[in-house]
Amino acid sequence: MSSRPEPAFEAPWHAQVFALTVALNEAGHFSWTDWAETFGATLKRHGLNRSLDGWEDYFNAWLDALESMLRSHDLADETAIEQMRAAWESAYLSTPHGAPVKLPTI
Repeated sequence: MSSRPEPAFEAPWHAQVFALTVALNEAGHFSWTDWAETFGATLKRHGLNRSLDGWEDYFNAWLDALESMLRSHDLADETAIEQMRAAWESAYLSTPHGAPVKLPTI
């Protein structure tokens, strides 16, 4: 009897934010060393007030670090980041449970 491996990501957005980070690194927008330092500092900051569970909070920290990298490397400004965050939140809140979350086309 073979058992199925545990999924590497708990939610689709975890895989997407991971893939986006890797793609930006591979495209030369920032070094992996720079990413690791930023992500490490973000994890430390997120874990100051409570213990991290390693799933949702880990990827919330990942997203926070990615947004920081986007700003610090002039890949996106604060307005663009906030607009995208608001669009995703609106799409998430208006999507029926179990259905994929999709942004409206602009």
